[in-house]
Amino acid sequence: MQDDEILLGEGVAIEARPASFAVRMLGALLDVTIIYAALLALTVVANTVGVSADPAVGAALGVAVTALVLLAVPVTVETLSRGRSLGKLATGIRIVRDDGGPVRFRHAFVRGLVALFEIYLTVGCVALVASMVHPRGKRLGDMLAGTYAVRVRGGQRAMPPIVMPPELARWARHADIRRLPDGLALRARQLLGRAAMLHPTSRMRLGQEIAAEMERYVAPGPPVGTHPERFIAAVLAERRDREYRHAVAEAQRAQQEAALLRRLPHAVPDPAD
Repeated sequence: MQDDEILLGEGVAIEARPASFAVRMLGALLDVTIIYAALLALTVVANTVGVSADPAVGAALGVAVTALVLLAVPVTVETLSRGRSLGKLATGIRIVRDDGGPVRFRHAFVRGLVALFEIYLTVGCVALVASMVHPRGKRLGDMLAGTYAVRVRGGQRAMPPIVMPPELARWARHADIRRLPDGLALRARQLLGRAAMLHPTSRMRLGQEIAAEMERYVAPGPPVGTHPERFIAAVLAERRDREYRHAVAEAQRAQQEAALLRRLPHAVPDPAD
């Protein structure tokens, strides 16, 4: 899904797909189990202290402990961990904003506040129904806070690396290749990674369309008779290699400048006229 991907660089996308319903429920079950265990233990301690002192004190401590465990602790943990908890950590998911950014205190507070009703007071029934209906598996707290759960490990397969076609290596080295639009670079990369799974007719049609778009950013064009996928692979591989060489040169230049600045003041050479 294009809307669930964050594009970085030339055709490199980081998937931010919503976590499955089963994984979300498993993470929530682990969190609720831990919270109830902590609540039970602290309630026993609070009641013991309160009864030995004053029943009113015990009641006040019980309310304070409940608010602390059910609201303050989950909100604090989710804020400091940027959307993680023990249950989410175990299941490999994270809560993020709708734009893919990390959650803040207000997002965690809204989710925690609504959870008191949809999870604890209704034994999770409301959250269960909302997650099953929403396309991203959101519960009411997520809808109000503008957040959802994404997978941060598992379920992602790396595409095979792009190899420069030998017959196009010389042409690619001397060709003028401009920066490709992000959408075009991503579609080209996905075509090469999934070509074997496509129907031959669809594969040829997509290859020809993407190659025709890509030729507008390359001069001179590829040799006559070049297969569209070979041309696409050559362009992406050459751009990758050029960007790598540029990054290496920039790193070396930065190291030289840093070494120059670390010298004693009298050892810094005067700039050339």
